Amino acid sequence: MKMMSIREVMESDQWLFRHSVFVLLLIAPPVYIACRFITAPFGKHVRPGWGPTISPPLAWFLMESPAIWLTLLLFPFGRSSSNPLAQILMAPYLLHYAHRTIVYPLRLYLNSDPRRAAAGFPVSVALMAFTFNILNAYLQTRWVSHYADYEGGGLFWWRFACGMAVFLAGMAVNVWADKVLLRLKSEGGGYKIPRGGLYEYVSCPNYFGEILEWLGWFLMTWSAAGFAFFLFTCANLMPRAWSHRQWYLEKFGEDYPRKRKAVIPFLY
Repeated sequence: MKMMSIREVMESDQWLFRHSVFVLLLIAPPVYIACRFITAPFGKHVRPGWGPTISPPLAWFLMESPAIWLTLLLFPFGRSSSNPLAQILMAPYLLHYAHRTIVYPLRLYLNSDPRRAAAGFPVSVALMAFTFNILNAYLQTRWVSHYADYEGGGLFWWRFACGMAVFLAGMAVNVWADKVLLRLKSEGGGYKIPRGGLYEYVSCPNYFGEILEWLGWFLMTWSAAGFAFFLFTCANLMPRAWSHRQWYLEKFGEDYPRKRKAVIPFLY
């Protein structure tokens, strides 16, 4: 029996790709419902009962890393891997995850109390995020490197420019909001109410920024895979932002501005 090469396997993965997109679209609604009632136990919501834990910076590094190494592993097997347009399109995705996998965990480590940073992130939650990133890295990389059509160059650049503007705006908000939280963490003395900028409008501008990023990614890729990622991001982050807002209200009471929404200014 003739053994298929890795490249031949990748060329024949259309069934797997289509069904993986369908799975990601299908699980988004139940993920939203589950996250609305069960808040993942890390960060502000850490609590026992979810098994062994590891350092949060290490957890972030490990669970986000597939978006880097799997993307770099799969991309060369796409039929458009040598096309400069495909390489340009893949860059924003890698930019986000380079920050999330390397820069953010380092900042988290440097701004955390070593005694509190030694543990606190459930391995079970990190494994779920790791699994998602395997699936998502496969979908986004295969679309960009293999299934996307780059024949209409002018249309590509219009979509890329519009999507990139949204993506960069979202990333700027995301990075800024994380810096505010890390600065408050480094000051010690427990949790404080974040103030200034978008924090005057929503409890979680970091999540709002990430939602914008993947809306921009969808606009850039204009694909079912990109839309599925955007939808899943909303399903995951919007209920968590709602839980954050409730946590702030319970902890700080009347001191917390009730006019602040959870994640979408003026809306949600």
